[in-house]
Amino acid sequence: MTDISASRRPWHAALLTALLVVLTLAPGLTAGATTEDSDETRGTAALHLTLSPVGNGVVRPGDALSVSVTISNESPLDTPPADIGLELGATPLADRAALASWLGGDGSGYDLTAVGSAVSDPVDAGGRGTTGILVAADDPQLAGRAPGVYPLRATATNATGTLVSTSVMVVPDDAAGGAGVGVVVPITAPATESGLLTADDLLALTAPDGELTAQLEAVAGSSAILAIDPAVPAAVRALGSSAPPAVTRWLQRLEELPNDRFALQFGDADIAAQLDAGLPAPLQPTTLQPYLAAADFVPAATPGQTPTPTPTPTPTEAVVPAPARVSPGATTPGAAASPEETATPTPTPTPTPEPTPTPEPEPGQPVYPTLEELLSVDATRDNVFWPFGGTAGAGVVDALGALRGDADDTASLTLVPSATTAQGARTATVPARGSAGAASVLVYDSAISAALRAASLRDETTLRGAALAEATAHLSFALRETGGKPLLVTLDRADGRSRVGLSTALATVGAAPGATPVRLDALVAAEPTAVSIAEATADEARVAAVTELQAEEASLVAFSTVLTDATVLTAPERAEVLQLLGGGWLSDAEAWRQALVAHREATAATLGAVSIPQLTDINLVGKNVPLRIWVRNSLPWPVDVMLIAQPGDARILVQRGTPVQAEPNSNTRVEIPVEAHVGNGEVDIRFELLSPTGVPIGQPQNATVMVRADWEIIGIGALVTVVGGLLTIGLIRTVRRRRAGAAEDDVEKDATADMDAADVSKTAGDDPQSGAS
Repeated sequence: MTDISASRRPWHAALLTALLVVLTLAPGLTAGATTEDSDETRGTAALHLTLSPVGNGVVRPGDALSVSVTISNESPLDTPPADIGLELGATPLADRAALASWLGGDGSGYDLTAVGSAVSDPVDAGGRGTTGILVAADDPQLAGRAPGVYPLRATATNATGTLVSTSVMVVPDDAAGGAGVGVVVPITAPATESGLLTADDLLALTAPDGELTAQLEAVAGSSAILAIDPAVPAAVRALGSSAPPAVTRWLQRLEELPNDRFALQFGDADIAAQLDAGLPAPLQPTTLQPYLAAADFVPAATPGQTPTPTPTPTPTEAVVPAPARVSPGATTPGAAASPEETATPTPTPTPTPEPTPTPEPEPGQPVYPTLEELLSVDATRDNVFWPFGGTAGAGVVDALGALRGDADDTASLTLVPSATTAQGARTATVPARGSAGAASVLVYDSAISAALRAASLRDETTLRGAALAEATAHLSFALRETGGKPLLVTLDRADGRSRVGLSTALATVGAAPGATPVRLDALVAAEPTAVSIAEATADEARVAAVTELQAEEASLVAFSTVLTDATVLTAPERAEVLQLLGGGWLSDAEAWRQALVAHREATAATLGAVSIPQLTDINLVGKNVPLRIWVRNSLPWPVDVMLIAQPGDARILVQRGTPVQAEPNSNTRVEIPVEAHVGNGEVDIRFELLSPTGVPIGQPQNATVMVRADWEIIGIGALVTVVGGLLTIGLIRTVRRRRAGAAEDDVEKDATADMDAADVSKTAGDDPQSGAS
């Protein structure tokens, strides 16, 4: 076990006193320190001692005992050398309750004998130092030890005080019978706000140092039972042909593993919170079609092959049945029944139906996988639920027990920790297969699972060994206490685990004395033990989050009726809701709260994406002039809405409903027919949008319409007067012009006549012959 917590350290007060002495006598170590804890140093001045037996603490007769003792210095001061002492108990611990008490205590109250010592090196501030101690195989304290779990204690003493760490040494009993042990390991991705992991996310997670790669390599070659989040393989399959090769190789390796497996909830969503919030069953994805790009699912044509249409099945030749059996005295129409026909009937052969040909996809057209194909984990058993540890009380387990599988009506199976059962109180052993009333359950050992999880999170061997020794010690008791029935343990959910940490924890279970691997079907087939599930306190924050997310989803479902295909909104929303309820958020509550706020804001933005912009006063000049209103659509899809106009009184008649198809990412102008029943005045009109199913969309807007119908009459009259005046003036000018032209013609004619007469007179006077005569 790792070092004792501050509340249980008798040396803590001595350590603080010694630190004050050091601060006084060694000024060179006091930089930044004060006699009182400041905000910067409070909680950081801590020293930890970890005792880690080598080989998971298992020491067989004739083996040496080797341990490592590690001092972790998280204080702001360097730590001087310390005297390390190792002590071993003379008698084994009685049971698992005594084991838990020893590992969680201060190491007092037991008869211990010193078996080794060493001196540690100084440890720098923020550093870590490890010292090894070896107890030889021929040491009298090891010789002749009977099988059992023995208490082991390390102490580190210097001028600053004494640190204590407890662990155990396990002497196995090879003659004792063992039992089967199943190990459940989750295959999950870190928390995400998106409905599906992106290609970039998957590339990072499946890289050589990625978390999904670490999980896959840790379970490869083991007998672990895999609990797979179906959102992970779905994210890979949703990329289709555009999936990076490294990502598809990871999925192929997962699919090829022979391990038993079952599916977690999509996104590893919180089951207990959903049921505590009043849902009848955990939520499921509706469809993932919006995540599928058509270009990524067009089947590749075979080189040189010309697509041919699917041939129409040729009708088969009709089978002529033999004469049917006729009852005595009956006749066949058109023929008499012969004695041979009545005595020796021939059975009518049943025509073999022709198989319905599978339609070939059209060349160049996408072929999409179904939702079931996207989510498939090739489960050994369906309808298995694994709520987060300690969250599922009796009510949740009962509700899950009543659920049946959708495909084959499989009875549900729920994984629960032993600590939540009455039979598993005080770390008592509970066999894996259990029944809680009508609910079938698999009970996993809480203490062993917690130790394995702690070990899987440690990358340093010298720190991981303490948790592995604890798990091995609990296993040595549990395997003797199950009565031959199989046991179940888990490496519960956690982020950031390395391949070494996971694989070492898995190997510890397999190496435990008396443990044999067992498959999922063997666990289920075992004789169930009746267990009582304790009530659990619901996590109010998570229950409230479920309620809020459900309300937001309901709003989007109603809003999505403006779309031709509502699933482009509703399907990603359901996937995001499940991801936000995922187990990856458990370790970072603040990040989870921020993600919920971001989702709430995104939902509000979507609900406000279709609206009527803020209106100003509208001037309506005329009795039959249409109103012009704009409808804004910020969505990437066209929407169908009904624009409703409701005038405040009857002085203006407005078309109540005007259908609108608003194009994506645009403003659409709508003209509403209007008939004014008043010459001049102001009328308030309320405008709102409704979906085709009558759901209000966006916020209503009000506008004051200022009617100036008389202006139209006055304007027309003025226009007529002006036009009439212009025509009259033109007519007058035309008449005058014509009269003036006629007068000029008369004058010219008179002048011409006078000139002609004058010319004649002059000619007569000048002629000589005229006078002679």
